[in-house]
Amino acid sequence: MPTPRTSRTLNIGILAHVDAGKTSLTERLLFDHGAIDRLGSVDSGTTQTDTGDIERERGITVRSAVTSFTVGSAQINLIDTPGHSDFIAEVERALGVLDGAVLVLSAVEGVQAQTRVLMKTLRRLRLPTLLFVNKIDRAGARDEGLLTDIRHKLAPHLVALTAVRDLGTRHARAVPRKLDDAEFRAQVAEALAETDDALLARVLDGPPPTPAEVRVALAGGTADCRVHPVFFGSALSGQGVGALARGMARLLPPAPVGAAAAPYGTVFAVERRGGTGGKTAYLRLFAGELAVRQKVTLHRRGPGGTLVEYGGQITSLDVVGRAGAQADAGRLTAGNIGKVRGLPEVRVGDRLGGADAHTDAHTDAHTNAHTNAHTNSNPSTGTDANTGPSAESGTGHANGRGPGHPPPDQPHFAAPSLSTVVRAREPGPGPAARLHAALLSLAEQDPLIHARALPGGATSVLLYGEVQKEIIAATLARDFGIEADFEPSRPVHVERPEGVGEACEEMARRHHSGLWATIGLRVEPARTGSGVIFRYETELGALPRAFHHAIEETVHDTLLEGHDGRPVTDCLVTLIRSGFSSPLSTARDFRELTPVVLERALRAAGTRVYEPCHAFELEIPHDTLAPVTGHLTAAESDITAVEETAGGAPAWLLEGRIPAREVHGVKRWLPGLTRGEGMWWSRPSGDRPLGPGRDRRTGPAPGSVSDPGPGQTPGAAT
Repeated sequence: MPTPRTSRTLNIGILAHVDAGKTSLTERLLFDHGAIDRLGSVDSGTTQTDTGDIERERGITVRSAVTSFTVGSAQINLIDTPGHSDFIAEVERALGVLDGAVLVLSAVEGVQAQTRVLMKTLRRLRLPTLLFVNKIDRAGARDEGLLTDIRHKLAPHLVALTAVRDLGTRHARAVPRKLDDAEFRAQVAEALAETDDALLARVLDGPPPTPAEVRVALAGGTADCRVHPVFFGSALSGQGVGALARGMARLLPPAPVGAAAAPYGTVFAVERRGGTGGKTAYLRLFAGELAVRQKVTLHRRGPGGTLVEYGGQITSLDVVGRAGAQADAGRLTAGNIGKVRGLPEVRVGDRLGGADAHTDAHTDAHTNAHTNAHTNSNPSTGTDANTGPSAESGTGHANGRGPGHPPPDQPHFAAPSLSTVVRAREPGPGPAARLHAALLSLAEQDPLIHARALPGGATSVLLYGEVQKEIIAATLARDFGIEADFEPSRPVHVERPEGVGEACEEMARRHHSGLWATIGLRVEPARTGSGVIFRYETELGALPRAFHHAIEETVHDTLLEGHDGRPVTDCLVTLIRSGFSSPLSTARDFRELTPVVLERALRAAGTRVYEPCHAFELEIPHDTLAPVTGHLTAAESDITAVEETAGGAPAWLLEGRIPAREVHGVKRWLPGLTRGEGMWWSRPSGDRPLGPGRDRRTGPAPGSVSDPGPGQTPGAAT
């Protein structure tokens, strides 16, 4: 079939709670619009997007997949994302490259826990979103009652653009509603007028808006995320899918293209067939152009927050959805997605183009410092003065979503809350090395697992849940030929400073016999979620650039290792004093001394241990409220909401937070207390201080405490 000529591109994500039918919907959209010639099935493992063997066997989406089809003059790139909460990181990465989204709900199960999480995130990001109510042909399907639930639990302003006939039967049909119908047009205009003052005046005072005006207002309200069009249908029968596709093309606006001449984009997926083959990076370009053989620079933030940059040359480039007459001869333009090869160091989350202005300023400061080294220091001791402007580096980024640019690197969902240790089943250093290399390869596709080597040949990884662990084990066996054993998962604890602490270690002016370095550090709390921020109060030019880099990098690495394996986070570390002795001092001196001084400063500040929590939703029979809430209270849960469910058998819906360590126990006792009728769902949701009897602190109580070290005086640099 010849590829239609397209004039614009839309990058649309398909999101849903697990088993709502989003992969089947993607398959139907592709088939009905001629992108594939055979309709695949999730149950038979023949869908276009679930291409991995493990995905086909289990019938779930593990990695985001990109496909495309055309509606009129619009090319629609579909990003099918996982629905299981263990793979929420894949959804996180997809959100950064979307122009709009389709949120899929089941007409039977209705609004589910993951649905609510996704919708809250989409609305917070102001990402235009259509709703597709799937499975109208299944017994128990609802329409008007479900719309009421959606308004109450997801979004208040909806416009249903299809009606349903023979709901809940195999003959169910989705009938598009037309704005030429005066009664329907008046209903839509009234719904839109709730968020549109100009349209409200027309509705109240006349003349009534025309079909064209209502159509424009609907598109504008959708683009501004004030209203959400709703389509009913069935992915299996195809009912309502055509109306949804037309709605995607007409109601979801493409993102504005950045005016910058230099290319700027985001890598949101990486494929490596068979685990060891060459890498293919899926890159959404927001500005500029890319071509084959072009040299590019990409960057990312390392685990400790430091900037990592690398270069490469594109050896192959395919534009998603472009073939035949539409092919751009190896040229990717802004707004499109390309499959890029030739970048051996690429990993998910990498950014193409220059780093943010904050990093640029920091890099310039380092460059100027290196150029002016020794200018304001004693050439023999290198002791600096606190006379210059401060420079700062860290993991925080400004909020906001600029035109033609991706959103900042601020996470939309909680970080993994579990960790496990993996060991090769076959003994010896060779299998252990192969296991670590394989996990590092998997970390290129999912950096949040943070594969880290441990003594004795083991590797630690972070997890969202047990299903993710099973997938990693199966992938190691299938793609890498490695049988591995996993220790039981345990919660990831972190520490945060409670007060302010300072420490300093200084070279003796005479007869010095230790490390040839002077370092003074201050540690203090920072905003929750900011990570580790490193700042200078010293004159940057007083130290060679390599010494500054050694201190900063070691601070990040040391805090990542943390106390007893617990990383220290959300803290501001300030270099308040530094010095060196030329030509005796080396970068190694600063790398070895920094952890000693940092440990003293942390001990002076005092730290507190935090444990991960899950947000939960629990639906239970009406007569089991008392025993269930009693058990939840004993499990240290904070129950934040209790309400009776609407429709069906009487039941209670509970919401709250619970320590991650208690989730497995809840799943064990819940069936017995609820006669097997309790429905539990939870997801990682931040952390909190360890509860009563578990409170652990290190160092002094909260407050400013200085530990200047033997014979030293605390304070700012001199």
